Amino acid sequence: MAVDRERIERLTRELLEAIGEDPDRPGLKQTPARVAELYDEFFSGVGEDAASPLARTISVSRGPAPETLPSGAVLLRDIRFRSVCEHHLLPFAGHAHIAYQPGEQVVGLGALVRVVETIAARPQVQERLGEQIADTIAEHLDTRGVLVVLDAVHGCVTMRGGRQTDASTLTIAARGEYTDPVARAELIALIGSLRPAQGAER
Repeated sequence: MAVDRERIERLTRELLEAIGEDPDRPGLKQTPARVAELYDEFFSGVGEDAASPLARTISVSRGPAPETLPSGAVLLRDIRFRSVCEHHLLPFAGHAHIAYQPGEQVVGLGALVRVVETIAARPQVQERLGEQIADTIAEHLDTRGVLVVLDAVHGCVTMRGGRQTDASTLTIAARGEYTDPVARAELIALIGSLRPAQGAER
């Protein structure tokens, strides 16, 4: 679903007028077009199929390297992401850590990154973002367990209200075998001491 850039430009002009500004003054004249371009990028995941990157799989037993069968989880750490909080339309950004227990089929690691990017490019809350990533992987990939850990800094926390510039939010979503706290403990340890999230405006 394409973002209506012309409509965003018109609404941005109205917003500037509503706060008492002149949208035709030199510093703001190009702002409506810039905002439309920004929103086109930030919300490019609306209406997109986040599972499509998982469609191309590799057979573990009959693939190019059957002698290297994974005996444990596949863990991809430190996927940088950014999204927009649907409550105030302010950005939040940080790192995603994804683990899954492979069955017969695996995917290229870049597919996991694209799943995160697609689902994050929508108006979101962090809790739902993690759950949707976990659901997408669990439902469309041959896996016995999925774990998604998100660590992010939120503009609505750092830039308004209490303005807690050092605060980050950690969420965990688990499916299958990793709903058992004991089973996911090793993965949490492998993720390590989660570094403070970076990338949100402060």
